[in-house]
Amino acid sequence: MVAVLTAVVWWLQGGTDDGGSAEDPAPSYSTSAPEIDETSGLPYVALEDLPPEAADTVALIDAGGPFPYEKDGSTFGNYEGLLPDHEDGYYREYTVETPGSPDRGARRIVGGAEGELYWTEDHYESFEVIWR
Repeated sequence: MVAVLTAVVWWLQGGTDDGGSAEDPAPSYSTSAPEIDETSGLPYVALEDLPPEAADTVALIDAGGPFPYEKDGSTFGNYEGLLPDHEDGYYREYTVETPGSPDRGARRIVGGAEGELYWTEDHYESFEVIWR
């Protein structure tokens, strides 16, 4: 029993077989978004840099609803041609609430069938790819 406890303590303290300590640096990962999405040519925006209501909408999209507006989840036609070309029905649109707005406002998230998400704060005049 003492040997087992000694081994566990040694392991938790980062012991190695060679008698040294495990001082290897932890791998580093980048959490920052690249500047431009190579597929769409659109800029990236990190989800945490968007208004909090956008994160709420993304959570609803991930959960499959329920959505607060009847139009949420309806087909987005990409008539502006700003998103990558896909077959009809590929994109869906979702409202991002705008505090103080008397209607749905201009903010939307458009989701692609493969899970990609696009942010627009100007009612489809421009888009950014949401990085998360």
